[in-house]
Amino acid sequence: MQHSNNSSPLLKIRKTLSAIVFSLLATPTLAQLGDLSIFPSLKIPSPSEQPTRSTDDSLTVHEIQGAPALPVSIDLTARENNLWDRIRNGFAMTDLNDDLVLHYQQWYQNRPDALRRMVERSRPYLHHIVEELEARGMPTELALLPMVESSFNPNAYSRAHASGLWQFIPATGKRFNLEQNWWRDERRDIVASTNAALDYLQTIYDMHGDWHLALASYNWGEGAVKRAIVKNEARGLPTDYPSLNMPNETRHYVPKLQALKNIFGNPGLIARLGLPFIPNEPYFATLESPQPIDVKTAARLANMSMEEFQRLNPSHNRPIIKPDTPVVIPADKVDTFRSNLHASKVPLTQWQAYTVTTAERLDQIAARFDTSAAELARVNGLSEKVRLGAGSTLLVPGSGNTSGLTSLLNAAAPQHIIAPERTARTCGKPAKKGAKACVTRDEHVPAKSDKTSKVGPAKGDKTISKAGTNKASAPSGKPQPKAAQGKPATAKPASSPSKSAKPTGKSRQ
Repeated sequence: MQHSNNSSPLLKIRKTLSAIVFSLLATPTLAQLGDLSIFPSLKIPSPSEQPTRSTDDSLTVHEIQGAPALPVSIDLTARENNLWDRIRNGFAMTDLNDDLVLHYQQWYQNRPDALRRMVERSRPYLHHIVEELEARGMPTELALLPMVESSFNPNAYSRAHASGLWQFIPATGKRFNLEQNWWRDERRDIVASTNAALDYLQTIYDMHGDWHLALASYNWGEGAVKRAIVKNEARGLPTDYPSLNMPNETRHYVPKLQALKNIFGNPGLIARLGLPFIPNEPYFATLESPQPIDVKTAARLANMSMEEFQRLNPSHNRPIIKPDTPVVIPADKVDTFRSNLHASKVPLTQWQAYTVTTAERLDQIAARFDTSAAELARVNGLSEKVRLGAGSTLLVPGSGNTSGLTSLLNAAAPQHIIAPERTARTCGKPAKKGAKACVTRDEHVPAKSDKTSKVGPAKGDKTISKAGTNKASAPSGKPQPKAAQGKPATAKPASSPSKSAKPTGKSRQ
């Protein structure tokens, strides 16, 4: 009880002090005073006041900006201006990562000049290839495959007789309906070969269900890849691309494409290597002429150089483009070509068909048409020293008369009958006075002595020359050294000067 009595005065004092402080804070006159030194941290400056910063405990005020307005929707169909961006956005194949990929990526990067030349060669063709790939829903990295196959050279030709941007061998080209005849080879045609290549790639992808195996099949053959898969299955081994046993060329094939994909898929690397920009727009268009037209004439009507025109039209073997054949023209020159074609008053071709009536050498025919044997040989795909037999047909310079040309244009190839040369037969030295001299005759004329002869003119000429040399170096009637002796002749000479004069070497009479 004593403790509670002593503490009651203290409680009264505390309550009194609290009431005084509360009343001071609530007094209106104090709220209007500028001096709040009692509670300095509660002072908030007005917007018009210049803030006074203390050196230690003042806070910096940062204004929070509003978030930028986002578009209501994103247009995924917007076209890129750079074709490399478009190709990169269409990459869809599984990446391959191994030492060979790193090796070839470094190899390409160490040769930026070669890469730049290859990109420049691809400029006329790459947009068309990408368009076709996207239309089929195929991975766009396949547009880089001609870099591996041909370095984008449409006239590339391999030891295996593969030709064109996509390197079709003759059999596969025929399988995918690529025309190959005297007039043209569609394996080199930009549009036709691209369609065939993508058809083939789609077919072998459907067969394997894997793009790496499809590419291996494109290089090695689908049958070979299928057999390699069956072997691995029998051994319980994986059947993916890295696990198959294959030739070195095929083993290195996909890594080369992957290395190029890594380079062109990296915008920074493209800039660092200085690779050319390619606009995302069509480079060329196709049209047809209802009449035969010379390659030179077509280039002139399009205001193009021959080199540029042949880069877009590399499939033509002859100087004439057959009627209703697609002609590839730069997109910005199509109107010019059409206008000049309609306005042209001169014949569109300066070549005509010529049929040989009697056996003639090519230089004899060339002199008649005011040209050279070399030019006729190039145009007709012949040897310059050939001798054509009666009935042969070939292209010769003309004056625009296409009447005789129509039948030739409708044929897959002209008729070339190779006639043997007129040469003197090799004769032995007469054994006695009064023997008959050797005669000169055409080898192709039937004779009693050449019924068994089946040798063509080129080989016959060469053999006759050797026989003459051998005959001159060895006296008649004496045996030659074994190294110089040929096989026994299949027929005796038509007229022999003496029984002792025996033919030497291989007789092709």
